[in-house]
Amino acid sequence: MAESVVLDPVDLRLLGLLQNDARTTYRELAAQVGVAPSTCLDRVTRLRRCGVILGHRLKLDPAKLGRGLQALLSVQVRPHRRELVGPFVERIRALPESLTVFHLTGPDDYLIHVAVADMADLQRLVLDGFTSRREVARVETRLIFQQWDCGPLLPSSPSAQTG
Repeated sequence: MAESVVLDPVDLRLLGLLQNDARTTYRELAAQVGVAPSTCLDRVTRLRRCGVILGHRLKLDPAKLGRGLQALLSVQVRPHRRELVGPFVERIRALPESLTVFHLTGPDDYLIHVAVADMADLQRLVLDGFTSRREVARVETRLIFQQWDCGPLLPSSPSAQTG
């Protein structure tokens, strides 16, 4: 389990602002938080170094890239042994259709969020990318009709973070 990091109100405010717009400049952040830009830079650098900030991503619309059908694939692997986990996950992560991979407890070992062009592409992916693999015992497919992003992880209002 990852260790938590001690964060003061300034750190929390910086994180709240950055999670809503990671492109905010250090000058703008510093002005909103009430510290010098160099202090802001030092704090954000420390938050990156200790793993609180994991990175910055560009979010793409799969449908506009020709992948308008999304699905969740529940996958059961047998035997479910440690030496198979790493190679299996790396294989799934290498598939261009894979968006997210979860390793689970319960009857299914993995939940994989995929984006494909159409039903024929999904069928090809399930048959060629999953059920053709010796260690895959079962794949269950659920189509996604609609999805909503949730969050942010931290509240963005100053009063919610400091008091």
